[in-house]
Amino acid sequence: MGKIALIFSGQGAQYPGMGKALCEASPAAKRIYDMADSIREGTSAQCFEGAQEELNRTVNTQPCVFTADLAAAYAVAEKGIRPDCVAGFSLGEIAALAFSGILTDEDAFRLVCKRGELMDKAATENPGAMVAVMKITPQQVEEICAQFDKTYPVNYNSPAQTVVATTGENAAAFCDAVKNAGGRAKVLPVSGAFHSPFMADAAAGLAAYMKDVDFAEPSVPVYSDYTAKPYEGDYRELVRAQVENPVRWQTIVENMIADGVDTFIEVGVGKTLTGLIKRISEDVRAFKAETPADLEALPL
Repeated sequence: MGKIALIFSGQGAQYPGMGKALCEASPAAKRIYDMADSIREGTSAQCFEGAQEELNRTVNTQPCVFTADLAAAYAVAEKGIRPDCVAGFSLGEIAALAFSGILTDEDAFRLVCKRGELMDKAATENPGAMVAVMKITPQQVEEICAQFDKTYPVNYNSPAQTVVATTGENAAAFCDAVKNAGGRAKVLPVSGAFHSPFMADAAAGLAAYMKDVDFAEPSVPVYSDYTAKPYEGDYRELVRAQVENPVRWQTIVENMIADGVDTFIEVGVGKTLTGLIKRISEDVRAFKAETPADLEALPL
């Protein structure tokens, strides 16, 4: 058997009740929800009972999804499963930093709360839109983006799925250009144009905040969304740059596979990353770990 990777989900799949069953079944998961409540009162209640509209606000989404991600990861570890490496999609990377020991759980939670505040503010002050593009290559998407002002590929998800950030004014014309190129485009229900220059102010604010945050060496390699390689060098810069630069998820998965990973476990909310991995490679296994039933079904 090859190596095991834990992958931490990003925002977008949040829903009322997320994490409740696992919190009730796993002492390790409950510890993370208790930690979150001790720093940001009401986080557990927001996860378990919050309305969808409330959970969809970036300032709430990020701490809630982070908590669900990290709780699920510790529940997997509680079963005796030890990953050889980790990665997280967007905000999921902050949970990966906590699990690996680069940040303490508490510092990572405070960081993700600040990240959510800053990105929410940047989205309000620099409005934008995000469009998922399917059925054409990333290179074709880049060529279409070049035809529009302030339009950037921001999530390289799989060989046939790329997410683009653009202005609200450009979104409809961009979708038409994608269709004319043989692709399919869908405007996403998100509150900002993330991982793009629209987030420059948020990245700067996060850099200032992190000056007082301690970073340590990881217990397992953490693959960076910004470089698609294991963390090395200036860790603060990797966290800062990730906010205003593309998530290179396909390359991360390909690099993990090249480094010997053949089993991926998605921890947290939903199964988006599990689906992407299956589109990137048919030669690896991908499982989700969100509920007690999911954990029992892991063939490890």
